[in-house]
Amino acid sequence: MLSTHHLVFIEVAKEKSFSKASQVLFISQPAVSKHVKYLEEYYKTKLFERKSTQIELTVAGALLLKRLLFVKNIQEETEFEISSLGDLVEAKGLLKLGASTTVALYILPKVLSSFQKQYPQLEISLLNRNSETVLEALLNQEINLGIIEGHGKLTNVIYHPFINDKVIAVCGKNSLIAKKKKYRVKEIVNMPVALRERGSGTLAALKYALEKNKIRINDLKVKARLGGTEALKNYLIESDCLGFLPQRSVLKELKHNELAEVFFEDLHIERDFYFILRKGETSELNKKFIRFAGNMYNKQL
Repeated sequence: MLSTHHLVFIEVAKEKSFSKASQVLFISQPAVSKHVKYLEEYYKTKLFERKSTQIELTVAGALLLKRLLFVKNIQEETEFEISSLGDLVEAKGLLKLGASTTVALYILPKVLSSFQKQYPQLEISLLNRNSETVLEALLNQEINLGIIEGHGKLTNVIYHPFINDKVIAVCGKNSLIAKKKKYRVKEIVNMPVALRERGSGTLAALKYALEKNKIRINDLKVKARLGGTEALKNYLIESDCLGFLPQRSVLKELKHNELAEVFFEDLHIERDFYFILRKGETSELNKKFIRFAGNMYNKQL
């Protein structure tokens, strides 16, 4: 079991702030400082150094954090495996999951709800960010399992196929673009466009599909870049711009005639979602969740 000193240290390292860590842990800032001081005296080295308004880990601090996160993961895995030997209802553990926006908002809620019915004592933590940030969180051991768009080439990450998704072109019902339902793909460069932020899997899928038609993102008349699917969707409803969004995310808006789908000849945008784990990951909880989610969507399909 990790000591309280170590748990406090992990939180300070994550927040890069003694005061923020004290707020998260619901203890005073002097108490946080006392725990860190104890560890520095124990290891006979500085673990943090102050840089302007933030603190940074020293080389020793970074090494300690890496080891502690590894131990913490083993501790959590062991708790789940031992508690699940008997009745699944009594199984305890922490599913630290990260997912890109589309998955987190439109795919995972039903899966997580059903999974927790099997394991009611299970605690679930979900990080909702774009694919790039989720991958970074996995590598930094902030999460143990991720779901992102696209298969990368990192050798220290394992990719498991999950589901396929379609990205479609949409615009507000009152946009001039909606007056016509079908266009030649080359006409897209003359339209006002709103895009997702850099690092988004949706943007990466669009970029790949356009390049197959010899069109670059830089060729588009980009009027806005918005972080997140919901932000972009709501912007498109009120603007004259064309946008590209996951089909799953706009079903209600298309049904209620708030958005209109626009078709471009020879432009087909699809992407695959993958579970990602660190190489060498042995968590039975992660394996069970991957199988559960895969079976659930295979049955639906």
